[in-house]
Amino acid sequence: MNDRTLGPDRAEHEELARLLPAPAERDLPPGRHLHHKDTLMRLIDQDSNTAPATARPRTRLPRPAVLLRPAVLLPATGLALGGVLLATLTVTGQERTPAPSAAGTATRSTAAHGAAVLLDRVASVAAKKDEQKVGDGQFVYVKTLQAANEGAFGGPVKLTEPREREVWMAQEAGPVIDVGLIHEDGSYFPITVGVPDGETAVGSPAGLGRPTYTWLASLPTDPDVLLRRLTTEITRDQDARETPARDRNRDQDAFDAIGELLRETLMPPKTAAALYKAAAKIPGVTVDPDAVDAAGRHGIGVARDDTRAGWRTAWIFDPATLEYLGERSYLIKDTTMGKKGTLINETAVLERAVVDALRERPAAGRSSTAT
Repeated sequence: MNDRTLGPDRAEHEELARLLPAPAERDLPPGRHLHHKDTLMRLIDQDSNTAPATARPRTRLPRPAVLLRPAVLLPATGLALGGVLLATLTVTGQERTPAPSAAGTATRSTAAHGAAVLLDRVASVAAKKDEQKVGDGQFVYVKTLQAANEGAFGGPVKLTEPREREVWMAQEAGPVIDVGLIHEDGSYFPITVGVPDGETAVGSPAGLGRPTYTWLASLPTDPDVLLRRLTTEITRDQDARETPARDRNRDQDAFDAIGELLRETLMPPKTAAALYKAAAKIPGVTVDPDAVDAAGRHGIGVARDDTRAGWRTAWIFDPATLEYLGERSYLIKDTTMGKKGTLINETAVLERAVVDALRERPAAGRSSTAT
């Protein structure tokens, strides 16, 4: 910690440190939680020391979220839940809910400020990555570990052990019908979209539902403009159009959409930086000081509660490099899926690369795991 932090800033930092949850005994080795807490607090200290006190942003309070998740391209119903890769912090089974008071307002504002500081650092790291050359005839390859919910929809969670998953996604602008391939549980499953239209099959163009590298690179890099663009793209989505307005929330939609884009894509550096800065502007986004991915890697999480669905989702970042590791989700209240604290999904990104053909795997030294 930087002892030069004075006045309101220091009080704010101490309040954040006091609110950080105790470590979960089954996931954290001794001292690990304190290590990540200290990493987060150093980031906030650096932010305060490099910006004038009058320039500190005013943070809006989080608003209630609702259930809506963007469409995910999947080969079959049996893989649907396996394809929705979610994440969050170490499950403690406890949740702090401040009373509606000045103290509660300050707590939420401080937590949001911590998330904004962390996402700003993550964006700076992402922006420094090398650009990739990706041709229309090539494929983006992503290898992950995932533990997925295989329970019945709305029923009790049945979480699998973490298992390997490989995805190849076509990079043609489209519309494309055969958009990729999944390798999971020893079998290959083609990802095919589009329906017959007379004698013509209508495929999927590049876009939010099929984010190619070129399409991602075309997105605006101004965070505010990017958020508006994502809102427009979500509204165009068929599932979103069929969901009643009362069951939607723009802030949760935006957080979920960004999370979808981070999972099984190869992200252009400028786009990744813009997405992280845009996420920092979403009300209700907070920090999880110690989140664990499907590979058991501990990191710092950026999370948001979907209060309608009853779960929390976090993107996990390496505490040293601030590179994206994966995601995790667990219930924040008792639901038909299980008791509060139940883990429902988790993932860990192991490898990302550009390859020339389906089923081709990257040669040593050609992969890039950062987002």
